[in-house]
Amino acid sequence: MTSRHNVSAILLCTGLFSGSPAAAYPIDCAILLCLSGGWPASAECSTARAEFIRRITPFPVEPPLQIWRCPLQATSFEDRLPASVRLTRYAAQRSNEKVVQASVSYPMGGSENAPQEALPWLQQASDQADIDISGPEFDFVRSIKVWNVLSYSHQRVGSDENGGCQEQASIQLGSYSTQGAYSWTTVRMNTLPPWLSSTIPRTCAPPSRYRGVGIEWSDFEGNHDFEIVRY
Repeated sequence: MTSRHNVSAILLCTGLFSGSPAAAYPIDCAILLCLSGGWPASAECSTARAEFIRRITPFPVEPPLQIWRCPLQATSFEDRLPASVRLTRYAAQRSNEKVVQASVSYPMGGSENAPQEALPWLQQASDQADIDISGPEFDFVRSIKVWNVLSYSHQRVGSDENGGCQEQASIQLGSYSTQGAYSWTTVRMNTLPPWLSSTIPRTCAPPSRYRGVGIEWSDFEGNHDFEIVRY
């Protein structure tokens, strides 16, 4: 299995990243390659990772990887894929026709019991990869999850010191389908992963409040990582 350093060398030698400005190459192809290789050390992968995180930094919160903007079916791209990721031509050969792109409206709401309503600053996307990416070699795409804590509060109910405490939260989870389509769903507080929930203060007196976005992912080899952005 190729190391992260070798992945970086492959990226540089194959010509996808040739020292040109970020705008000169598809940034989502760079995100795809660098993420799968564990963000190898290079200026190009540093730029790709920065864009990956910028997209989930409010406002708006965007899909961190927009795989529909990276032409996987193009031979010129396939020839540049790092060996360790094994995103080889067979993936395109398995798909004789371009995957149909459905237009779907994904509802997003506030609290669990509140009616669903559109939040314009949460970007909706229904596009997906242009080849079949359902195989396990693309699991790293589906490993990406965005946990958007729109609001969280933990405070005493009423003015009585002996009153009870009330916890309220509005949380959205952004995730990818089998073919790389991105969608948002409303989730509960108890579904948050430990690396995020452990950073949220849960005191009643004084009251605690929290807003932030957490993103997690795994590279091709299954190495897990995450980032948290408070706002």
